Amino acid sequence: MTSSNTFIYDGKCPFCNHFAELLEIKSKITNIKILDGRKNITLIKSLLEKGYDLDKGAILIKDEHIFHGAEAINTICKQINNPSSSLLLLLSRVFKSNKRTKLFFPLLVRARRLALISKGISTSLV
Repeated sequence: MTSSNTFIYDGKCPFCNHFAELLEIKSKITNIKILDGRKNITLIKSLLEKGYDLDKGAILIKDEHIFHGAEAINTICKQINNPSSSLLLLLSRVFKSNKRTKLFFPLLVRARRLALISKGISTSLV
C-alpha cells in the first residue's frame, strides 16, 4: 500500500518555497501533494485548532498522521531517495537524522521569520 503525503508550507517564505518546489519536482516521492498554506487558509485554521501552527513549522499529513515542524521535515526527508537535485540530497542527508533536525530546525524557523520581516510580510498566516 502506498502512503499519501500532503506537505503544507508557507508560500511567502523563500526557503520554504524552494524546498517545496524541490520536493515536488526532484524528490521522487510518489503520492505527494504540496500545498501553500497561505492559499489554503481554511485548512490552516483547522490545523491551528488542533495545535498545528504553520508559523512554527511546516506540516506533513501522512495518511492519518500529522507531523509538525522538525518532525515534519525529518519525516519527509526520510522518504527522499536518490533525488535529482544536489541541494535536496544534502538537505535530506542532514534532516534524516533526528538529532541534526532538532539542532538545525530552530535556525530554519528564525531564518524564515527574518526573511518574511525583511520583505514586510506577516509571519502569521491567520
